[in-house]
Amino acid sequence: MDNGKRPADEEAGSQAGAIVAKRPRTEDLALTLGGSDSSKQLGASLQRTSSLMAPIMQLVGHQAEIFSMKFSHDGKHIVSGGFDKQLYIWDVFGECRNTMIFKGHSNAVLEVEWSADDSRIYSCGADKNVCMWDAETGARLKRWAGHTNVVNGIAATRRGVYPMLASGSDDGAVKIWDPRHKAPTQTIQGKFAITTVGFNNGDPLLVFAGGIDNLVRVWDVRKQGHPVLTLDAHTDTVTGLEVSPDGSYLLTNGMDNTVRLWDIRPYAPANRNIKAFVGAQHNFEHTLLRCSWSPDGSKVSAGSSDRFVYVWETSTRRILYKLPGHKGAVNETDFHPFEPIIGSASSDKTIYLGEIRAD
Repeated sequence: MDNGKRPADEEAGSQAGAIVAKRPRTEDLALTLGGSDSSKQLGASLQRTSSLMAPIMQLVGHQAEIFSMKFSHDGKHIVSGGFDKQLYIWDVFGECRNTMIFKGHSNAVLEVEWSADDSRIYSCGADKNVCMWDAETGARLKRWAGHTNVVNGIAATRRGVYPMLASGSDDGAVKIWDPRHKAPTQTIQGKFAITTVGFNNGDPLLVFAGGIDNLVRVWDVRKQGHPVLTLDAHTDTVTGLEVSPDGSYLLTNGMDNTVRLWDIRPYAPANRNIKAFVGAQHNFEHTLLRCSWSPDGSKVSAGSSDRFVYVWETSTRRILYKLPGHKGAVNETDFHPFEPIIGSASSDKTIYLGEIRAD
């Protein structure tokens, strides 16, 4: 079977990134504890909570806006992608070196994702393609060209014998892919552009999709036809979604300036939208701002066009952190899988890693 592999020298770049280890400044101390008393923050900032080289690390190397970043499941690496058409691999610890650059997309990379075992990386972009990469060598292993318009979102299952991928596009389609095959195994065609997709890790056969019609729909890939669930509360485009670690709840971000929490358990009450988190902002740029869960589900986070990283306490909806530092819209945030670290990718071409309080 033709696996679509291209020579590694066409796909992988040199180890030529750069980092800056930022020392905590008074105006950045919210990255370590938050709050309003700067003197208390200064004392608290000295209490290290992670294995980062410094409480705040700034990763520099991308040549344009960064739209997506994800920690690997083992917590050792980050993959990022953006308007410069490239994927960057970074070390999380030590000097946060940029260890590899993947080249192969012909337009902006809009979302990136790791495989469950971290051996593969998946990406999608404005070139209408979905790609699979070897995380060790940088070789592009597959390029799927089934969509007819910009591919905004990609997701991968973390359970099951064989991984599945889902992609969502401006062409209104959600496509399900088996990495062993060239063509999609299923296409769910809708009327409106799809901006974000995800799988339920508790039940990997449930796929979620949000779009410009302000709705989130849930399909069972074993069944053809209508969605098994439709979630309606956002009043503007849904730009990001992620299922909670235990598979019971869904987090969504919308251009209506709300981040919403949904109960997606089978026998939940009719009103499944149980919480709304406010603070994060969208603006005229209309970028696809993503959202994320902490590993234990106690916190949620989202990027914002006001250049801050927002972290809320899930149970109370209280803003725990409003983290400064970026000079452009924060397009994606992600929690480290094991340590109290949050990462953020921005239109200012940088990634920040910052310590938060260890709960």
